[in-house]
Amino acid sequence: MTIPLLDYSPKSQNHRVAAYEIPGDEQPRIYTGEKLFSPTDANELIWAAYRQIFNEQQIISSNRQKALESQLKNRQITVRDFIRALLLSDCFRWRNYEPNNNYRFVQMCVQRVLGRDVYHEREKIAWSMVLASKGLQEFVDDLLNSDEYLTNFGYDTVPYQRRRILPQRTLGELPFARMPRYGEEHRQKLEAMGYFAGMRDLLAPRWQWQKPPYPAGLILAGKIITFTGAGLLTLGVIATALAAWGIISL
Repeated sequence: MTIPLLDYSPKSQNHRVAAYEIPGDEQPRIYTGEKLFSPTDANELIWAAYRQIFNEQQIISSNRQKALESQLKNRQITVRDFIRALLLSDCFRWRNYEPNNNYRFVQMCVQRVLGRDVYHEREKIAWSMVLASKGLQEFVDDLLNSDEYLTNFGYDTVPYQRRRILPQRTLGELPFARMPRYGEEHRQKLEAMGYFAGMRDLLAPRWQWQKPPYPAGLILAGKIITFTGAGLLTLGVIATALAAWGIISL
């Protein structure tokens, strides 16, 4: 038995504020499939879709879906279909779904698909229950079929982070790309499996983990020289002070 999406109340966020400013560098660039006049336009739209769904930290050649790219360029599928296929691809599942718990994965998908952060923990729990009861495919379908997605992006626009910066605020929301692809929980599992043990030794300074074998006599001679020099320096300072006071003459 599947559990329907629980009710949750939206709160005021930047993306819910109407935009009246003149578009500039801080506003997101909108890529839409409604007007693709050249192969260059299509390639830029495809690149924007990969950057939105995988983030720049995961844009690698093995994540490309060339068959889907060809279908999109030939107008056999819509941009929304392309986004759906990326979310359900094996590489997205392996790099994002499997390393994270449901709560974190829901937050990532809301950011990348709906273009905003989750409102609060109640929304995160509500979508997590959909993911747990219906599975990944129906969870993705519910996001893409939601009124919020269709109203803001429709069938031909690549999702983007909406209204990240407001003119009257000194600081806006951080780009969603700043969020790591997996949390501390998965990192602890990797450390327990020994993934980072060799890396710590590799990154440690040489003198900390591989001290050169100095002979014992050389170490003793160094200590004698150090203490002798310190003693002579102390005597020199005392003599200079006594000479300055006229007690002795140099």
